[in-house]
Amino acid sequence: MFQPTFSIRALASDDIEPMRTLLDVFGKAFDDPGTYRGNPPDDAYLQKQLSDENFIVMAAFEGYEVVGGLAAYVLPKFEQARKEIYIYDLAVAETHRRRGIATALIRALQECALAVGAYVIYVQADWGDDPAIALYTKMGTREDVLHFDIDPHDRD
Repeated sequence: MFQPTFSIRALASDDIEPMRTLLDVFGKAFDDPGTYRGNPPDDAYLQKQLSDENFIVMAAFEGYEVVGGLAAYVLPKFEQARKEIYIYDLAVAETHRRRGIATALIRALQECALAVGAYVIYVQADWGDDPAIALYTKMGTREDVLHFDIDPHDRD
C-alpha cells in the first residue's frame, strides 16, 4: 500500500514562517509573486489572521518543508444557523504535484468543516485550469456560474 511522504495540518497563530512559505508557494503556483509577496504583512497581522476562527489554513509538509496548502474562509450564513466554507486559494509546489496532496488538503478541510458545523465547501476554478477542474469534479458537484469582480472605487 502506498504511504504518503507528506503530512497535513492546520496552521495556528504561531505558524508565521510556514504561512510566509505558503505565500511563496501560492505566488509561484499562480505565477503572481507580486500579490503574495510584493507587500508582505507584518507578523502581527499574520498572527491575527491565523487566530481568526473564520480563516482556515491547511498546509502540506514534507518533513519541515511547506509543499502546498489552502486558505479558506468560514462564512456564517444569515438565512439559517449554518456555515459555508469557501476555498480561496489552493496550490501545491510544482515538484510535489500528482501525489495526492491537493486531495489530502481538501479531505483535511472536510474534517474541519464538520467540526465547525459547515454544510458545504465551495471553490472556484478558472476555465482552462484543467487539473483544478478535474480535482474539484472528482470531489464535488460542478456548478457553472458567472463570477463578477466589483471595484469598490468605481461608483459611477
